Parts: sequence; C-alpha cells; structure tokens
Amino acid sequence: MKRHHPNFFGALALALSCAMMPMDAYADAGFQKWIRDFYPTAAKSGITEKTYRTAFKGVSEPDKFVLEKAAYQPEFKSEIWDYLDSRVNPFTVKVGQEMLAKHGGLLDALERHFGVDKHVILAIWSMESNYGAALERPDRLHNVPQSLATLAYADKKRAKYARTQLIAALKMLQNGDVTNKNLMGSWAGAMGHTQFIPSSYLLYGIDADGNGTKDIWHSIPDALATAANLLAKNGWVTGRTWGYEIAVPRGGAKYAGQTKTVAQWAALGFARPNGKGFRDGSERAELKLMAGAGGPGFLMTKNFFTIKKYNNADSYALGVGLLADEIAGYGGMRQRWPRPEASLDVKEKFELQTRLQALGYYDGKIDGNFGSGSRAAISAIQQRLGMSTDGQPSRQLLDALRN
Repeated sequence: MKRHHPNFFGALALALSCAMMPMDAYADAGFQKWIRDFYPTAAKSGITEKTYRTAFKGVSEPDKFVLEKAAYQPEFKSEIWDYLDSRVNPFTVKVGQEMLAKHGGLLDALERHFGVDKHVILAIWSMESNYGAALERPDRLHNVPQSLATLAYADKKRAKYARTQLIAALKMLQNGDVTNKNLMGSWAGAMGHTQFIPSSYLLYGIDADGNGTKDIWHSIPDALATAANLLAKNGWVTGRTWGYEIAVPRGGAKYAGQTKTVAQWAALGFARPNGKGFRDGSERAELKLMAGAGGPGFLMTKNFFTIKKYNNADSYALGVGLLADEIAGYGGMRQRWPRPEASLDVKEKFELQTRLQALGYYDGKIDGNFGSGSRAAISAIQQRLGMSTDGQPSRQLLDALRN
C-alpha cells in the first residue's frame, strides 16, 4: 500500500482550491488568496468543491460597504432615545397593528405552539426588517458568502465569527436550503424577514408553511416561526413580561445592576409610573438605568435577557419590549428621556414632518426618521424663515412652524 506524506491531503486540497478559483487580473489578490486558502477549512466541514465554487462565483474583491457598516452599529453608538425613536414610534406601532390584524391566525398559532408572546414576535419582525420592507430594497442587500469572507479577511474583531458563519452559510447552500442567487442578507450575514445569521438558521429554522423548505426570505410563516423557535429554545417564559418601566426613588440609582425580586424592589420604593402594580412579586428582575441616573429606570426580567439572545444589546431588547407593548395596546413610556434641551421627542419629530408635508416641502413617509428628504425640506423652510440652514430638526424650527 502506497503511503503519502502527512501533508499530502492538505496540499492536494489547496491545489484543488487554487485550480477552481482562477485569479481575476483586476481582483483583490489578497482577498482571492484568502478565499483559496480557506477552502481546506471548508472541506473539513464537508463542503464540496462544487458548493464552494458556486458560492464564490463572480466574487473577486471584498465588499467595501460591509466594512463601512461594520464600523458603525447604532445600538451601541446612538443615544438610547435616538435609537428608540427610529424603531418605536407611531409608524412602527401602526404597521405592527396592521400586521397583527393581517396575520392574526398565524401569530395566534405560533403563540400557542411556542409559548412566545405574539406581540414580541411582531416587534422583532419590525426591528429586523421593518416588517419585511427592507427585503424590497435589493440595493441594501449583500451576497452573504462575499460579506462573511470580507469580514474574515479584513476585520480582525469579527474574523472568527465570520469564518464560523461562512461555513454555516455554505452548509445551507449545500443542503439546498437556498440558492446562491437568494443567499442575500445584511452586511454581517443576517438573512430574511427576521434576520437570522447562518448558524442560527441551521439551529432554529422552521418550515411552518409545510412546503418542504425553511424559507425565511419569502415565507412569513417560516420567518416568524423561526424567530419564535429561537426565543422558546433559549428560555422564554410563557405568560411573563419582558420587564417594567419604573420610577427610580431618590437614591435608588445606587442599586443599578442589582437583581432582586419584584416585591423587594417595590419595598425599596420602586414603582410603575402608570400607577399599576407588578404582575408577580416573586419574579426576579435586574435594575437597568439605560440613560444613567437622570433617566427612567427599568426592571428587566428573564424574558428581556432571552430577547438578547437575538441581538446582544440592551437597547435592542428594550426596543423590542417597548414596541411589543405598544402594538398590544398597553401604552408607551410615561417618563421622558434626558434629551438635550433643544431636541425633539419622537411625537414632535412626527409633528415636524407632518407640518413640512402640509406646507409642500416634504413628500416622503411620516416616520420620524430624518433622512436626506427630510433634511432637504428642513433646509428649504429654514431658508424661507431666515434661519440658519443646517437641515437639522429642532424645537426652534417646530415652534416657528406652529406659529
């Protein structure tokens, strides 16, 4: 029997990868080399040459937009009130209630089967893809293998994550779960209506509509069931809330980060600003002050931390909880965030856009988000009013329009 040198198979895999990934004369040579060099790692996970070739067909350079987006994540860099204003507002609540009416039968079935609050499922759908609207913007979608290879190649902080997710994405492709054409997602590889990363898709993907595929891109039942399955398998407690907005008593900020029973918090003077009591005094909750000692407080229960399994950011989980409560009709926050004095709250942002539209300066959506269209309208009306034309929403401008 012929014996091979121990490095023979590794060298063979590398040679095959080089042969199947020809160098484009105008490509990024370092990136192409990374793709070739990664094939032996993929092969050890069972990825065939055919799958690998298909995944990277036409990919010759990193996705520069991925690296730009990787440098900015709003849930970690925005002020908490700005982050929430763009995600928990009259527009997202209205659309959420419309979706509740439209998909009520499906959501009721998911709630019964998984035990997860249907309003939380809706809130996640909103936070992740604006109820699927984001998927209708192909210019904002990225080729998942290219995105993950870009991060693995050029982002040291996310390289390990990207390699793991790339292998998972290749398995999805090889399993026939998705075609290469449809393997599109966010800059970090999150996919579909509910933005699942590849490894989570493999763990929690559900074929809820019974057509034989787990299609989170085109099937709303599959996407929402997959989200519910993730929460259920990560400890969601049926019938319990995610947490409570609370008024912090004098000196109460010193308890930030501590965990006690809800009854113990109540005994220390922490109370709900809407005047209602707590549902279960024995439930344990952690005190979080999302805007520091000068802002409102929150008692976060186990379900809050389960939501963080979806996105490990306090601001994200709070956004999901607050939006879910508003969709359900429980009402919004009672306390104000400690915003800068001249800034607008979310209702005032909607009012400003509405007034700009009524005056004929703005023809976009009334959604509280001040993109290029809103800023252009603000600049135009500022010029008309003899104000500094910085294009920024402000209380001064709103007061001028009110008068």
